[in-house]
Amino acid sequence: MAEPELTERTLIELDALGPNGPFAARNRVTLHDVAGRPVARLGLVPKLFVSRTMTALHRAEPLPFAERIAALARAARIFEDETVAGLDYAAYRQTVARVSGVPLSVVHAATDAIVEAAEQAEYMAAQPRPAGAVADWRDPATTDGSAVWTRRGDVFAVHAAGNHPGPHSLWLEALALGYRIAVRPSRREPFTPHRLVTALRAAGFGTDQVVLLPTDHDAADEILRGADYGLVYGGDEVVRKYAGSTVLPQGPGRSKILVTADADWRDHLDTIVDSISHQGGVACINATTVLVEGDPAPLADALAERLAALPALPPEDPKAVLPAQPVDGARAIEAYLLNQARGTVAHLGGDGVVEELPGGGAVLRPAVHRLSRPDAPQAGVELPFPCVWVGPWTREAGVAPLRHSLVLTAFTGDDDLVDRLLQEPTISNVYLGDHPTYWIRPGVPHDGWLGEFLMRTKTVIRDRDPSPDGAIRGSAS
Repeated sequence: MAEPELTERTLIELDALGPNGPFAARNRVTLHDVAGRPVARLGLVPKLFVSRTMTALHRAEPLPFAERIAALARAARIFEDETVAGLDYAAYRQTVARVSGVPLSVVHAATDAIVEAAEQAEYMAAQPRPAGAVADWRDPATTDGSAVWTRRGDVFAVHAAGNHPGPHSLWLEALALGYRIAVRPSRREPFTPHRLVTALRAAGFGTDQVVLLPTDHDAADEILRGADYGLVYGGDEVVRKYAGSTVLPQGPGRSKILVTADADWRDHLDTIVDSISHQGGVACINATTVLVEGDPAPLADALAERLAALPALPPEDPKAVLPAQPVDGARAIEAYLLNQARGTVAHLGGDGVVEELPGGGAVLRPAVHRLSRPDAPQAGVELPFPCVWVGPWTREAGVAPLRHSLVLTAFTGDDDLVDRLLQEPTISNVYLGDHPTYWIRPGVPHDGWLGEFLMRTKTVIRDRDPSPDGAIRGSAS
């Protein structure tokens, strides 16, 4: 049965969520799915509204720690079980797939991860704390002098990404730590943060604890200026702009795989293919470069054969595994790829990667290109679909071609090489053996722990607690 077309009366209305509740901004933009059909209208707040909201966040006091953790657990149930903006959980996830182009199966996994992160917020918030620090100054350890884990600030701003719902699980840690949160959603995918902020408020967080601020570009920087710390997503230019500041940039992942001569890539082909194509290839933890000690051509052929078999389906189809875009956007990505691939050998996708869908929009099919050397410039090109550069690696090349990797999966028995990989500061995570680059779970660092950025230690020494048992009388703020 055909899905009914949405009219002006049936469009999903997404309002800003300010310190006084939902705010119906007069400036509204229409959001379309990848086929060009209108789906929702998003209200954009002006700069003055942003500045007043950020002031309200600074004036607010956080909930006590135990109340925050309990509210996060309640929010997980609301996010998953209740209707928000007229959408139940199934309809919400299908809408995210239709509009963002992220395959429905990927949306399912990402939103389930958000639920898990909210449920495990206490555990996640505790992991970055140094072993020598306590969570509360009332801990008996401070009577002899101890480090106490404390916030660096009070308000945390998030400029959210729109290529994947998953990153919204990350900032829940900041909320658990007592920060007040301001989220600027992406126009490509505002449904997840709108649903999450709504759930958090319904669970017990006040309207001055967590807000949703859709804005145009003119007001976007006002959110970061009004916060103590921030998180932004973007390309290399974003990383360069904010590096070393109070804003944590999340840029390209450029995750890689290395296969040395003492390992046979044929034994690990499933892991390599999954690392490239899992989550539709849209995530920063998907592998975009595979380097092999020896001839890379047979591996490139094998990858091309496996990836060519992936079906091209609309993103809301439960069997979809490849990302979709509006046709014009897909063609622009294809043109960029073909330009960047000059001088390489195409094993898949050399004639193009766009497959238009009968109902509108287009799927980006996989691409496999072979490089002539490990330090070829194409090895740094990361695109939002399964696109991989396969090249040779030599002992003489060493660690240099593997630098600037969010994740590196290495198939090697060389312990000295592993030591060098772990010591390389620009490689964030090292996985050894059959662990795909996309592996992650709550409580392990993604690109370091967020808590490392938001928290610090302070030494506290105090007189002994006069209570008979020396019990902690409060909880972490």
